Amino acid sequence: MNLSKDSKGIVNHPITPQDAAIVGEMRKQSAPAKGNLLGVAARPIFDEIIGHTSTPSGVEFREDTIGAVPGWWAVPAGAQTQTEGTLLYLHGGWYAWGTAKAYRNFVGHIAARAGTPAFAPDYRLAPEHPFPAAVEDAEAVYRGLIERGSRRIAIVGDSAGGGLGLVLTALVVAKLQSIGAAPVGTVALSPLNDLTLSGRSWETREAADPYFTKAQGTNMAPLYVGNHDPKDPLISPVFGNLAGLPPIRVHVGEDEVLLDDSLRYVERAVAAGVDARVDVWQGMPHVFLSAAGQLAAADEALEAVGTFLRERLGRSR
Repeated sequence: MNLSKDSKGIVNHPITPQDAAIVGEMRKQSAPAKGNLLGVAARPIFDEIIGHTSTPSGVEFREDTIGAVPGWWAVPAGAQTQTEGTLLYLHGGWYAWGTAKAYRNFVGHIAARAGTPAFAPDYRLAPEHPFPAAVEDAEAVYRGLIERGSRRIAIVGDSAGGGLGLVLTALVVAKLQSIGAAPVGTVALSPLNDLTLSGRSWETREAADPYFTKAQGTNMAPLYVGNHDPKDPLISPVFGNLAGLPPIRVHVGEDEVLLDDSLRYVERAVAAGVDARVDVWQGMPHVFLSAAGQLAAADEALEAVGTFLRERLGRSR
């Protein structure tokens, strides 16, 4: 399929009839819980949901601690050593949910397609550890990877982790002299880029989004933001200085309340001269790539992510 990027860095993907039917069933199943996952009580439910991602073939998992932050490696069979290329994966969950263990399979799918080991840290979660704990932990892991010999690092994340990945990308570029190596590229999947929740899609896509509501976002965001200004670029990267960043790729579903978080970020990045692109997938919900092996769009998007990461890390098939 020949898809072209417009002047704002947007590429649109149509939905297949088969995927439309599958997503329809997903909507029916998720309807009773829409907007109802709140606070720390939702952690085990969230882990169970993401834990249902299919198991990738040929990927080994092991625990480790990097930069004093625990987490899990996903290592594809035949992958070269981490000193030659590493993925740093930051998981989603409103900065309050999620574990590296629950995300293992999803991270493994990305690592396998990139042909590169991926480390997913268990950064500290809100409300016990609000901002800037997640940023501090992400930076500590990045520095820890460099201390272990990694020189080509790509950052990947979804939802809150996608926003955190974009924060980390800008932070590393700003501190490049002390850190020593900038990311070779960043991938953000349905990123939470604006903790002010000011994107129009919070209203225009609320009915279409099978998972989230504005009321839910209004409840969850303060757990992480606390008394800080939500427009701080270290919280909401859409408000940051985007000039000088490495290539960035964003994938987002058209039917999600975070759609505008992606569109506005990439539009600003392109205007700042960054090699940035957002792929908008018609009819897809939040972080649809976790439905690997179920949705054709998920598999196609994962292949695109893998191709980008291989190119940035100098990998060959």
